[in-house]
Amino acid sequence: MSTTGSKRPAPVSAARRRTVVDALRRGAVPESGLDLLATGLDRFEAALDAELDAVASGGSVFKAVRGEYGSGKTFFTRWLGERAKRRNFAVAEIQISENETPLHRLETVYRRLTERLATSSFPPSALRPVVDAWFYALEEDALAAGATEEELPGEVEKLLVARLAEVSRHAPSFATALRGYRAALAGGDEARAAAVLAWLGGQPHVAASARRSAGVRGDLDHFGALGFLQGLLTVLRDSGHTGLFVVLDEVETLQRVRSDARDKALNALRQLIDEVHSGRFPGLYLVITGTPAFYDGQQGVQRLAPLAQRLATDFTTDPRFDNPRAVQIRLPGFTQEALTGLGVTIRDLYADAAVSPERVRTVVDDAYVADLARAVGGALGGKVGVAPRLFLKKLVGDVLDRVDQFDDFDPRQHYKLTVESSELTDVERNLAATITSGSASADDIDLEL
Repeated sequence: MSTTGSKRPAPVSAARRRTVVDALRRGAVPESGLDLLATGLDRFEAALDAELDAVASGGSVFKAVRGEYGSGKTFFTRWLGERAKRRNFAVAEIQISENETPLHRLETVYRRLTERLATSSFPPSALRPVVDAWFYALEEDALAAGATEEELPGEVEKLLVARLAEVSRHAPSFATALRGYRAALAGGDEARAAAVLAWLGGQPHVAASARRSAGVRGDLDHFGALGFLQGLLTVLRDSGHTGLFVVLDEVETLQRVRSDARDKALNALRQLIDEVHSGRFPGLYLVITGTPAFYDGQQGVQRLAPLAQRLATDFTTDPRFDNPRAVQIRLPGFTQEALTGLGVTIRDLYADAAVSPERVRTVVDDAYVADLARAVGGALGGKVGVAPRLFLKKLVGDVLDRVDQFDDFDPRQHYKLTVESSELTDVERNLAATITSGSASADDIDLEL
């Protein structure tokens, strides 16, 4: 998230403002309301909105986001996810990790997707509301076509077969499980319906009795996961959603796994990209995030030549001329000016709901925000080493809250910046220890927002 200055946000509700400010006070990326902070992403908007519109019209897009720790990759993908939600996309954010969600096991990735699935109306997991809405839509379509109440079950079955015909070529058990779910609901067996839906969501260890009743067996495997994703996209579309926005975050963790697992994961990523570009997944916008070392290093993308070719993008020009339509886009990170501009934006957002808005803006003026940004981040060669997370946490929790509550509090007189080890992540703490020993500078600390 790179900014070039302050931009006063439009009037917002108290709830949205509170959501954003509370998250920043905790040192976290807000789950929503990110448009209030995105003062420097306008150069991406036109291209990304065009891609979202293309996906909503039945296309599919793959996008790779690159940036160092602290450049704002998580913020960027959540901001883009909010734009997708406003277009009635379902969204899912998945953290790739060796133990919890290894990329080479696509059945696990699919399971995390269904667990994290959210819509504008339902938080994770929204799988059940989506499936229920799909069956309701099938019933409405059948009734609109002239079916009577007695004919309705049979007509719904015909529509189910027709809508999932392409999916059933690759994953026939997807349609079978949906039938089993509907039958369990019709029979009033809620426990069996929940178990069948869990199996449909890729959950392992579902009771054998529930699987038998639905006519399915075993657990979802790596290859079946792609068919189930295809089925989920069909269900989403027919239940009124324009598409599915999926983020695979922190893909650079592949560099730290065993070489055999890494090679399988890179090949799985190549397979996903090829499937997206082949048109198998209409309505899917798939995003991955990673560091430059992942994209350019021999332990990452460059290890698999076909994958490197698919992600190859020219970054030799000035970042101002980066192509936002390219398969890979670059987040340049924060400059001192950008960090100050973001701080001023947050100060103004906070002040709008303060007891004395003018006092907040006067005491925490632009000059003080710049001083605090410099104190937290430091600068070396024009690069800000400490990214926004800690700066915004200090600005909101240590400064703005006190100015708002105590009439005689002046941060220039009564506040001295301190950074405790307990406030840092493991990565930040390790780098801070290195700095204390004198072997690094403050600008070697990378903080992820």
